[in-house]
Amino acid sequence: MYPNISYLLNDLFGINIPLPIQTFGFFVAIAFLLSSWTLSLELKRKEEEGLLSATKRKKIIGNKVSPQGLIVQAIVGFLVGYKLLYSGLNYSDFVNNPQGMILSNEGHFVGGLIGAFINASMKYREVKKEELEKPKTITETVHPYQLVGNITMIAAISGIIGAKLFHNLENLDEFMADPIGQLLSFSGLTFYGGLICGAIAVIYYTKKHGINYKIISDAAAPGLMLAYGIGRMGCHFSGDGDWGITNLAPKPEWMSFLPEWTWAYTYPNNVINAGVPIEGCVGNYCNELLYPVFPTPIYEIAMALALFGLLWALRKRINIAGMLFGIYMIVNGLERFFIEKIRVNTKYIIFEKEITQAELISFGLIITGIIIVYRLYAIHRKKVIT
Repeated sequence: MYPNISYLLNDLFGINIPLPIQTFGFFVAIAFLLSSWTLSLELKRKEEEGLLSATKRKKIIGNKVSPQGLIVQAIVGFLVGYKLLYSGLNYSDFVNNPQGMILSNEGHFVGGLIGAFINASMKYREVKKEELEKPKTITETVHPYQLVGNITMIAAISGIIGAKLFHNLENLDEFMADPIGQLLSFSGLTFYGGLICGAIAVIYYTKKHGINYKIISDAAAPGLMLAYGIGRMGCHFSGDGDWGITNLAPKPEWMSFLPEWTWAYTYPNNVINAGVPIEGCVGNYCNELLYPVFPTPIYEIAMALALFGLLWALRKRINIAGMLFGIYMIVNGLERFFIEKIRVNTKYIIFEKEITQAELISFGLIITGIIIVYRLYAIHRKKVIT
């Protein structure tokens, strides 16, 4: 496993470069970038097809330098410089525990002052360059795909909040034992929490810009599936605990051409230090599971990428707004519902049956997706007939 990118570089190239880049975070960033790219492509295509149109908005240009604006930039620069210089002077500690250092109150005051000066100066020069003797109002054209940056930022922030919220609801005992630590920790994220909260925030934002919620949902559907698969790569390669139940059964004959770790794996050097110590290992991540488990992230990666291919192929063939997202809900729910049967997860007892939070939500997605597809098709058929 590769708790951080340094482990990956060492394994691939035999070089040891200490980097404070966590593997899971790296793959999450890649997931957001790729989903943003596919969303941008889809919004451009839908605008060309006449399903979306550009909007006009008024903008004031040429304003003079604002003291309040400079103060805000100075504060941001101070916070960055405060952490940056301290992290540089204590680099080994930063590499060993980047999130701990970032979230702590430790920093370097001189670095903060330097950061405040640089950031405020850059802002001052930027505004001064565009300053007019008399500010004026202009009308600019905004295309839907130009909103992708804002959409991604909104989805990231609201998605992480939702993922953290749902994770803590699912693991109330851990949250009650250390509420501050659980809220501030970068680990412990529930995908469906991120999906639900992110979708609500993005739909609200795009509605303000005149984009129909069905159109934006369809445009985002393939990218969401792709992002899920990339995110699961982060889960697997970092060994974040998102694995299956113990698997001591022999590998089936039909999987004989695949490596042993595709059937059962102990996740050595996992990022959460689960299991027992590895003999001869030195460092922060020297544990592996006592018994092998199903490597469920691998299965989800394969299924998510295949489903992304399916949705990407269907996107031009379906001309009913909202239908593609309904299909996404069905296939996403099916994939997650069945993988839960061999995943480690908190279980609830409902009607004398054990069930996980993800099973409940995925079942709800399947039913909702079926209703959406059926209703949209029925409405479309009725319009065609009449």
